[in-house]
Amino acid sequence: MNLKQDRIEEILRNGYQLDFANVFNKAFENYKKIALYAGLMIFVFMVILMTIIASVGISLFGIAALSQESFQELSLNLKNISGVYLFIYMGISIFFSSLISPLQAGLIKMAYCAERDEEFHVSTVFSYYNTKHFVQIFLATFLILISSQGIETALNYSGIILVGPMISVAISFFTILTIPLIIFSDLNAVDAIKYSFSIVLKQPLILLGLILVAIIGSMVGFIGCCIGVFFTLPFMYSMYYAMYNEIIGFDNEEEIETSNLL
Repeated sequence: MNLKQDRIEEILRNGYQLDFANVFNKAFENYKKIALYAGLMIFVFMVILMTIIASVGISLFGIAALSQESFQELSLNLKNISGVYLFIYMGISIFFSSLISPLQAGLIKMAYCAERDEEFHVSTVFSYYNTKHFVQIFLATFLILISSQGIETALNYSGIILVGPMISVAISFFTILTIPLIIFSDLNAVDAIKYSFSIVLKQPLILLGLILVAIIGSMVGFIGCCIGVFFTLPFMYSMYYAMYNEIIGFDNEEEIETSNLL
């Protein structure tokens, strides 16, 4: 058991204190350092992603696939999708989301570097694709999504429509520390999810308040010009880092650096 796991076990036994203003201020200060760089990375990634999707659409369905009518028809078809096709669609969606989840880890690592005034590059965002943490990040995201979407889909089929989304949101909230626990505490996917639930349960109201503020702050970019959201979205990842740092912290810098480079 490493130092971080010792600290986690201590937190589970004795709890922890968390100051809302202190966490917010740290998240905001880090955000100011990474906003432009991280925002550009997110923007470029989304442009590339949309280009790939458009290219595939044109290749399979022709240029008409990009028309407004085609998008409306596709949206209607997705709403009416059912049976095996629903599970195929959900499976592809979960797999793709899991595949890009290391990018979230890279943005959190960028906030880590910013607080220490360490230089970060484009490679920082993609750094967890070639480390030992990739499999655990992918697996953790896959497990969280398949659980939340599986429960939501099952409840929808049962006619309990409103409860499913609420449970899905709750699962997302209680697993907010999963990726930081994997990349900074070197936990496997299952332990990271389990410990995230336990840690969040110790201070759910304060953490919920911080997440709501982070969501509102991230959505501010929609005001005026929607492209601004790419530059406000990094605030969410800065908040994830600030929460982990305040709750668990970094007692041994060399251990963390070595862990992330392996």
